[in-house]
Amino acid sequence: MEKEGKIVVDIRDVVTRLPELRFTAPVNWQIKEGQQWAVIGPNGSGKTLIADIMQRKFAFKEGEVVFAGDGKVCDFIKSIAFRDIYSLADCRNAYYQQRWNSTETDEMPTVEELLRKYAGSDCLMKALLALFGIEDLLPKRLIFLSSGELRKFLIVRMLLSRPRILILDNPFIGLDAPSRELLVEMLGRMTRLEGVQVVLLLSNPEDIPEMVTHVLPVHDRTCLPPRTREAFLSDKELIACLFPTEGMLATERVGRIHLPEDRNKIAASHEVTLRMEHVKIRYGSRTILEGLDWEIRNGEKWALLGPNGSGKSTLLSLVYADNPQSYANTLYLFDKKRGSGESIWDIKKRIGYVSPEMHLYYKENVSVLRIVGSGFFDSIGLFRKCNEEQERIALAWMRVFGIERLRDRLFLTLSSGEQRLVLLARAFVKDPDLIILDEPLHGLDISNKKKAVAIIERFCDRPGKTLIYVTHYPHEIPACVDKRFELVRH
Repeated sequence: MEKEGKIVVDIRDVVTRLPELRFTAPVNWQIKEGQQWAVIGPNGSGKTLIADIMQRKFAFKEGEVVFAGDGKVCDFIKSIAFRDIYSLADCRNAYYQQRWNSTETDEMPTVEELLRKYAGSDCLMKALLALFGIEDLLPKRLIFLSSGELRKFLIVRMLLSRPRILILDNPFIGLDAPSRELLVEMLGRMTRLEGVQVVLLLSNPEDIPEMVTHVLPVHDRTCLPPRTREAFLSDKELIACLFPTEGMLATERVGRIHLPEDRNKIAASHEVTLRMEHVKIRYGSRTILEGLDWEIRNGEKWALLGPNGSGKSTLLSLVYADNPQSYANTLYLFDKKRGSGESIWDIKKRIGYVSPEMHLYYKENVSVLRIVGSGFFDSIGLFRKCNEEQERIALAWMRVFGIERLRDRLFLTLSSGEQRLVLLARAFVKDPDLIILDEPLHGLDISNKKKAVAIIERFCDRPGKTLIYVTHYPHEIPACVDKRFELVRH
């Protein structure tokens, strides 16, 4: 029997002042003691907007948000958004360069130093670290943590501040299976023992954990009637309305997708796309990769697998010429040995790349069309103007991913799922010979995941296209992938 008490958060007839931030009707929603919520809906439906309204981030034209008790909103409610995981502590500036050039002697804070700033007691910190299995992260510099490790750190840091309401935006993406299970267990224990109530923003009904008691469905800036978790999961008609998946089978979807073509593009004829020989990467006393050998031939489709912290991002940084240690190792790209005279830009112009870290690099409010167009120049933060043909191709790829309507929207105003679709379009615009997709489906709802996978498979049908696909979800690997390379954690 669930225990409910007084109202903790009361959103009353809220209409935001800015029209572009409004729902179709005034927002009303109550969170009572003992309730754990999931706000669920497709990408762009308004989930993040609901969380922002709850935190009073916008001016209201009408209505109010009332909290139980005294204190500041920022103390009462804490939120973690996936796109913010790399904007931690003092690591926001020059993260891209620092990550691969820092050493253990740099004045970059360790995990332990940062956590102690928030820990009310050593007992609570030790208990959380043990529960989430990250005691070994304490001596690490924050700059060296993987995407999944950063997620764990940030959740622990937030929980140490003991918020009354903790909002997590798609918390399970970026975590391997054991870590996802630990996160569910951790949140369940925290809600029982520490009185924290959780609001999860989710894009997949399968991600709703058992600890959730209530669900608020959101669709097209409309709040649907809230219901219990059991009532929502048993309402197949509602779920199908939120996330339509009926219609074409996978093979039919691929066949009906028409991708933009560069008529002047000649299929790549090299023999070896990538070869690594006895690669070794160390940072001070820590070994990330050691004795690694891997060959990928032209046209092959590979899945790169491994637990959080096993070195997948480091390996990809070698391929994409972002890691200076790549020149201290034996690497071949497109039949040419690394360091034989090619420039970084010579390498990158043949590679399309998207990764969780890329959200960090776009902190300025730039239009979606300019973001997608930057893929022609492999530029991040510097936006050259596309010529007429490049703009046409960029818009065509946006149309394929269903985001052409967002062309003039500012990137930072999009939901995390919409941002991911933009970055995916950016990776494909130059029709690359090697496409590297690091967790490409992060934050996407069911429909957009199916669409993205179908686009990837269609693109990989083209001759001379090589794929490296990274994921913690084996069932999301495209059907065209027939080879696997798995890393182990040192």
